[in-house]
Amino acid sequence: MNGDQALAMVLEALRVTLWVSGPILAVALIAGLLVGVAQTVLQINEASVSFVVKLAALVGVLVVLGPMLASKVVDYTRGSLQAIEHVVR
Repeated sequence: MNGDQALAMVLEALRVTLWVSGPILAVALIAGLLVGVAQTVLQINEASVSFVVKLAALVGVLVVLGPMLASKVVDYTRGSLQAIEHVVR
């Protein structure tokens, strides 16, 4: 294995990590911002409201996108395990 192949493997790992965590983090950010603005406008000072809304949004995203994200992780894992043969040489 040369440096280019190692770099390609690291880049693929980072790409999969961003692909899987990106939608989850984006939804949490958007939900947090919307709840924060709504709490400011309505002058509600309750931390549990933000937590419940973020949790509901994340569960919704995982229900909708979960199978696709899981298949991405499984494909990457299969590829990594199959590449062991080439890495060890």
